[in-house]
Amino acid sequence: MIPQDTTPQAEDNPLNTATRVFLGDLSGDGLLAWRLAVDGDRPGPDERNMQTEFMMGWYCIAYSHEVGVGQVKPVRYFAQDLAVWRGEDGQARVIDAYCAHYGANLAVGGKVYGNLLECPFHAWRWNEKGACEEIPYSKVIPPKAKRDNCIPSWPVREVNGMVMVWHHPDKAEPQWEPIEFSEATDDGWTDFRTYEWHVGTAMENIADNAVDVSHFKYVHGAKTVPEYEFEFDGIKRTITSYLKMHTPRGEIDGKIESISYGPGQGYVRFSGITDTVMMTGTCPVERDVTHNRMAFTQPKANVDGPTAGLTRAIVKDITRQFDQDKVILDRHKRVDPPLVCAGDGPFGRNRIYYEQFYASSTKPKPAAA
Repeated sequence: MIPQDTTPQAEDNPLNTATRVFLGDLSGDGLLAWRLAVDGDRPGPDERNMQTEFMMGWYCIAYSHEVGVGQVKPVRYFAQDLAVWRGEDGQARVIDAYCAHYGANLAVGGKVYGNLLECPFHAWRWNEKGACEEIPYSKVIPPKAKRDNCIPSWPVREVNGMVMVWHHPDKAEPQWEPIEFSEATDDGWTDFRTYEWHVGTAMENIADNAVDVSHFKYVHGAKTVPEYEFEFDGIKRTITSYLKMHTPRGEIDGKIESISYGPGQGYVRFSGITDTVMMTGTCPVERDVTHNRMAFTQPKANVDGPTAGLTRAIVKDITRQFDQDKVILDRHKRVDPPLVCAGDGPFGRNRIYYEQFYASSTKPKPAAA
């Protein structure tokens, strides 16, 4: 998902023929539906050698605008159902979806009662710590129900227009905080333009795609295999590329800086043609399905000025490239270790970086923030 060293309209490049077999002339609602669909007839995660553990980290489970005050939203991530709601105080909260009383899905027919989540079955009211605070037809709340995490709860942070939860397979406390990006609240930058995909693969395989430098030529139509600089520092991974961008105005020097903070949160800044910032949130749904979000913001002066056409084209190009990635990743099998050659990106170093986020790994874990 990197602009090529050609023009912003990369989907017209003939080197994209392989993925066009699947994308065809998809556009509008058809394209949006395809982005969120995953082939139900694909081989299972064991046959495709998908990872068996979800990595620890902060993950986006909703855009902020998707959960209004007084609203509850059912979501499914980490192979389990969750309930997300926003109380009258404006705070987003997340607990497991199923009521500890009699098993109703709190997010399907449940309602927000003040800052509590009321069960649709018997109206038991639960707080963000997973403890029952009220039973309208009973004067006595069972002691177990009053305890925190009677229904498992999730640490929540709301940053950059995203509702994020901390996931750890052993329910350990957060080991770092999600990063807030200044452009998300800068009045000089536009509101987010948001996009999303379901991709039929596991989290680490999405991450490998970012360091796979050779595919940018053969999948996305770059004239050459781009040159990259990679840096791995604790939970932070930085990928920097310097490109020559060919535009109607001539050749322009471009720079792309992509930063990951753990497995679920990312930030990409595109400079050269026009500044563009993309904030990413990738979250596992099942072992072999990920939900991928991209939120774009650009300087208002560029969007409303003479570069308006280029700003639109950059976003279109980036999202179209991820469409091309999805075609392949929906159907690929994980090779571990991959059979690499000179010219491939640092797959091995990238996998060492991601190993720290597996709770079962014996390698050193991220230091507490």
